[in-house]
Amino acid sequence: MASSNSRISLALLLLRLSVFLVFLIWTLDKLLNPGHAAAVFENFYFIGGLGNAIIYGLGILELILLIGFVIGYQKPITYGLILLLHAVSTLSAFGKYLSPFEPPNILFFAAWPMLAACFALFYLRDLDVRWTIGGGRQEAVTE
Repeated sequence: MASSNSRISLALLLLRLSVFLVFLIWTLDKLLNPGHAAAVFENFYFIGGLGNAIIYGLGILELILLIGFVIGYQKPITYGLILLLHAVSTLSAFGKYLSPFEPPNILFFAAWPMLAACFALFYLRDLDVRWTIGGGRQEAVTE
């Protein structure tokens, strides 16, 4: 059986890659379909009137953050920002959780396990060393 360190680093890598995949789709939506992204900002964050240039700018900034996140660069900052962004996203849809069986509200509940994954990555960032730049310090983990 693999060591605890190896098992933990693999689990954290898979969490990081899956969170990256979801955020990448949201980022590509900003870059490929800015009208939809603007509607999301208006409906969920009450920020209306965002033009394509602003949405593209946000998409580019988010893409830079995502690259840093997926390679493990400046983990306290990148992992923390990913956690913060997803927490805001999750909480902004709070009304959807109050009526879960109205279509498509049930899909919004997938945000909660992803929020837990973002928290786990942030909280265990020192143990998330597989496929990260520099590898980082890893304390001994006992079984």
